[in-house]
Amino acid sequence: MKWLEAHAPGFAMLPEKDRGAIIEFAFLWSLFEAHILDGHASVGGIRSRVEEWRGADTLAPDLYAAELVYFRGRYFANDEFTYHFPHLNLRKTDAPDLVAAVLSGANADECDGVMTILVIVWRLRNNLFHGAKWAYHLQDQFENFSHANTVLQRVLERHGHMAG
Repeated sequence: MKWLEAHAPGFAMLPEKDRGAIIEFAFLWSLFEAHILDGHASVGGIRSRVEEWRGADTLAPDLYAAELVYFRGRYFANDEFTYHFPHLNLRKTDAPDLVAAVLSGANADECDGVMTILVIVWRLRNNLFHGAKWAYHLQDQFENFSHANTVLQRVLERHGHMAG
């Protein structure tokens, strides 16, 4: 931590709760990728799991309703996408049309809602691990990572076959 405080841009200014949420996210993502995606993270893998859970009637989209409300509010407000939306850095393989339709409310399918939440978590992961979040010194990220952590915990509890 001392090294990061001295060398990572903006890290020393991050409140402890922000640091904790980001660190927790790194570990939760690692568990999610190992236990849910068999060590091979991709949007295609996420889609396969979500469809599998829907087919088995174990999706439980209500578990993620608060997170969907949060992400909708962050990325779509006043009938338009917010300035945060482009910073997700959605790629063609990230189902951008699906994500946009769910966030805007044009698509209310519960399965697509869970898929969208997990794609957003995937993008938070990519933006953190590939450096995009450092462009603004990890500022304004506590809520993003707190909600992402809740999603990952619920998925792992429900589908990760975690011991203990």
